[in-house]
Amino acid sequence: MLVLLLLCTSGLLLRGDAQDRAALWRGDDRSGRCQYTFSVPSPTEASCPQTGGPEVEGLKARLSLLEVLVSRLTGGDTGGAQGATARDQTELHQSLNRVTGERNLLQGEKERLEQELEGLQRRMEEMRRETERLRNKPCPLQTPAVPPSPPLQDSGLTRPAGGYRPSHLIARPNRQGDSSSLRDSAWQTGPQGFQELKAEVTEVPAPDGSEENTGCGDVVSVGEPVTHRKADTIAGKYGVWMQDPEAVSPYGPNMIWRIDTIGSDVRQLYGYEDMEQLTKGFPSKVLLLPELVESTGSTLYRGSLYYQRRRSRSLIRFDLASESIAARRELPHAGFHGQFPYSWGGYTDIDLSVDQQGLWAVYSSSKAKGAIVISQLDPNSLEVKRSWETNIRKNSVANSFIICGKLYTVASYTSPDTIINYIYDTRTSQGKSVAIPFKNKYRYNSMIDYNLAQRKLFAWDNFHMVSYDLRLGRQE
Repeated sequence: MLVLLLLCTSGLLLRGDAQDRAALWRGDDRSGRCQYTFSVPSPTEASCPQTGGPEVEGLKARLSLLEVLVSRLTGGDTGGAQGATARDQTELHQSLNRVTGERNLLQGEKERLEQELEGLQRRMEEMRRETERLRNKPCPLQTPAVPPSPPLQDSGLTRPAGGYRPSHLIARPNRQGDSSSLRDSAWQTGPQGFQELKAEVTEVPAPDGSEENTGCGDVVSVGEPVTHRKADTIAGKYGVWMQDPEAVSPYGPNMIWRIDTIGSDVRQLYGYEDMEQLTKGFPSKVLLLPELVESTGSTLYRGSLYYQRRRSRSLIRFDLASESIAARRELPHAGFHGQFPYSWGGYTDIDLSVDQQGLWAVYSSSKAKGAIVISQLDPNSLEVKRSWETNIRKNSVANSFIICGKLYTVASYTSPDTIINYIYDTRTSQGKSVAIPFKNKYRYNSMIDYNLAQRKLFAWDNFHMVSYDLRLGRQE
């Protein structure tokens, strides 16, 4: 016992002289009390720390720091630590909500892309089947066309010598099996030389202008809508489809063009060889327009696409043959991007159309206080030639079209049974109310234009491209 007290007082370390000697050292514990430790060195260890050493002290410091952190997280620290913890939890919740929202957006975008991919795959499969069908279809026999053979009043003609027979005369067996009979019994052979054809002329009365789809006149009636195609994607909910009444090479007069107008990057113009190819959904040409398109007011005329540039009152003439901009001009004072649209909206501030008298623009301005303004444009330079201001508000009608210089407005874009409710004649500068029945088959009509090439109305009704037959009355 005396030996232990001396060691505690002096801090001396007792060691033996032998290789297996024991060691005794002391140290203070955390409460300040003297603590003794007795150990025997291992044969594999060279030495052991004797007073705790720097490693033990560092470990103590880290343990103390850990205790403080645990106390803060469990609420055992001061109110300031609790406030910091609350702020950390709020930030964690906000970050979690933000990440969850981004995940939901990405999930929705993924589903939309998957739907579009399925639509493209279906179209590719349809095209593949169509290609196989056309490949397996036998080619029709090429037979020379045989023009009709009018009867001759002169019966003195005889068969030419030498067996010569005109190429348009084809022999066929008669009832007695004689294959030498001519197709037309009125033809008779004669000597070689020129043959004179004689025909009688019958006068036919000229049309009086009241027949359907001929000439100019007021619209008397509009037929039932005929559906030609439904758009494949959400981008086709609104759109415009059209035909050039005076087509220019390299595109033929039967070419149909289409623009889907949903989205912030509308610049694709799809071309189809004819109505049948449009119905099948196989475009033969896709053009990328140099400027973005605003809404559904585009039109075609003399080999050019006319459209409004996005978020501006600028009009653009895009030449289809050279695939470049041929003219650009601002429409003076015209509202744009939702200032004076039709009642259905869609940024339909400027509506371009073509009729028997040329290129037109339907719009409004602050000077007109929202009333419809009609301007006739130069198709080459887009310069305004003349303007008319009507007394009907543009946002009070669903849409409009022009035939023979007369503006027609449609009352509703959603009602299945609505009317054409107003006509304005630019020739007399007079307007009048009418009530011509009109149908919105799919209840969201975003585009109505007169197609001069077919003398019909073209419309885009809730993903569907439809047409209407027209009956025009007598020109007053």
